[in-house]
Amino acid sequence: MKLRFLLSSFLFISSLAAFSQDKQPNQAAEKGLIKVSIMYPYAEGKTFNMEYYETKHMPMVAGYLGANLVKYTIEKGLASGLPNQPLPFMAIGTFYIKSLSDYQSAIAPNRDVIRADFANYTNVAPIILVSEVVK
Repeated sequence: MKLRFLLSSFLFISSLAAFSQDKQPNQAAEKGLIKVSIMYPYAEGKTFNMEYYETKHMPMVAGYLGANLVKYTIEKGLASGLPNQPLPFMAIGTFYIKSLSDYQSAIAPNRDVIRADFANYTNVAPIILVSEVVK
């Protein structure tokens, strides 16, 4: 009986350690990355073609970033954080990159192509925020 209790306790504690180990590497891997958020504000009469953005625009830009790109995400705005308030953003695209200077070097020669493609999915001028992931 005592051995069974000890074995059960060991397995329980081991599972907790495994759970916490699974969570830590993901957090540590993102800390220090540069996050480039491209936010498309909502306004009456503005449009956004999510299918084109997801299947054409973001993959095109991601291709320019090469090995500097860790991952990218696409978010579709659903609601404001406050009841009965307008949606702040229709969409947000985010690139997680290793180096800001490498990002700028990759984007600079392709800036005109990227901007020209806006007309294929939106009539909104995006707001861009560059930040560092701290946690």
